[in-house]
Amino acid sequence: MYKIAVMGEPDSIYGFAALGLDTFPFDSAEEAGHMLKRLAEGDYAVIYITEGLAAGIKTEIERYRESKLPAIIFIPGVSGNTGDGIRNVKKSVEQAVGSDILFGGS
Repeated sequence: MYKIAVMGEPDSIYGFAALGLDTFPFDSAEEAGHMLKRLAEGDYAVIYITEGLAAGIKTEIERYRESKLPAIIFIPGVSGNTGDGIRNVKKSVEQAVGSDILFGGS
């Protein structure tokens, strides 16, 4: 059975543990990059990463962009929404359907 993980700044992710998700708090992008690799190669189908942490591990995240699993989804952290999460989902949808579904061009 696949699992769901949440990675990010400690204050941003602790609430997800109450939902039964596995949480991985990080203050260091280097450690987070190593953990992302472990999670992606393990039994995790979905990995949520706070936008702030994702900014520090873009190279590691990019390795999994073309993979079916895991789905890596950016979420806002306590520092606020940077818009990276929405841009990432929009880019994935454009890739899947071949055009911008919100504004109708390719």
